[in-house]
Amino acid sequence: MSTPLPSLRKNIIVLGAGVVGLTTALRIQEQGRYKVTIVADVLPSDPQSIKYTSQWAGAHHVLNVTDDTVQSRLENETFDTMWEMSQPGSDAEECFLRVPQTEYFSDVRGAKEPLESMPEFRRLADNELIPGAVSGITFHTLTIDTPIYLNYLLTQFLGLGGRIFRGSIQHINQIIEGGSSIFKPGDNTNPPDAIVVCVGIGARFLGGVEDKNVYPIRGQTVIVRAPWVRFGRTLYENNAAMTYIIPRRSGDVRDLHLSLSSNPNPPLVQIVIGGTRVADDWYPKPRPEISRDILERGFALCPELAPPEIRSTHKPTVDDVLPHVVGEGCGLRPARKGGIRMETEWVEGVDGRGKVPVIHNYGHGGFGYQTSWGSADVVIELLCEAFDTLEAQES
Repeated sequence: MSTPLPSLRKNIIVLGAGVVGLTTALRIQEQGRYKVTIVADVLPSDPQSIKYTSQWAGAHHVLNVTDDTVQSRLENETFDTMWEMSQPGSDAEECFLRVPQTEYFSDVRGAKEPLESMPEFRRLADNELIPGAVSGITFHTLTIDTPIYLNYLLTQFLGLGGRIFRGSIQHINQIIEGGSSIFKPGDNTNPPDAIVVCVGIGARFLGGVEDKNVYPIRGQTVIVRAPWVRFGRTLYENNAAMTYIIPRRSGDVRDLHLSLSSNPNPPLVQIVIGGTRVADDWYPKPRPEISRDILERGFALCPELAPPEIRSTHKPTVDDVLPHVVGEGCGLRPARKGGIRMETEWVEGVDGRGKVPVIHNYGHGGFGYQTSWGSADVVIELLCEAFDTLEAQES
């Protein structure tokens, strides 16, 4: 299919620049048929903030046991894409770390195991289980350097001709009427032909959306510098991940520049230790007592967090890990009762334009990274269907 002239390309505005918004905007821009603009009040290069959940994610890709066939499909499609992106020598390789992952469970796993499709999958023998675990599995997966990956997505999007504006909107009608021109006086871009809503927890408050099914699941983590740990572990209780160890390929690139001038041992090769999952908890800062509990649980699951030189001389304790703690994290996972919202809503335009398709793509909870590419592809399908509908009405 030939690429349309720039003047004939549909004008799309994506609201939100988290991992879902960036991935969706990039996928739409890749099609060559659209002019995509991101509008967001927080961007990947900004200082970490409770308003921007994507920076706080662990993050690794582990398929969920779920009856939601849509989520399962999105997760599998996203893993396939990220596994390809993490191939040695690819331009996105530095965003990922391929690791062996071990999962321990407090109950017996069913015969149907979604993780059987993962590379190097096998079930653990009884003598490989840790105390308290009834069953376990191991496989290979990938972890994501979230600050680096978010900026990679943004760079790819801009490199394909995408645009981004920092802006805060109170109601979706502001964008329907004015488009990006409300953020840049003199911008002669036409009002959008479609809007894609990827605002995460902001969907609860954004006028014209105001989805009260959206709620936070607060998560808290501890960050440790432990370059000798190059594997992931998770302990599940009651089918929920209670404690996890997630190594990253490197540290936050912004921390690196700060640390080189003030610290001879910069916080490279970070290990994310978690965590918590508390619904409807909006508290924006790490709680010290929770951080201590996370660290103790993490050390019990992974004594290798203690430096090798310590482990070679005596049995380590959690206090041997404390000097290597380089930070704490706290974020609000944007969950939604009923699951991810992926659908088209037709909203009345202005000046006789007729209805404008508003495509919703939010409510991913703690699975934004591992469903991001799959849900972006759903948005592409919804966009095509919406424009086919408009063309049929005009003919």
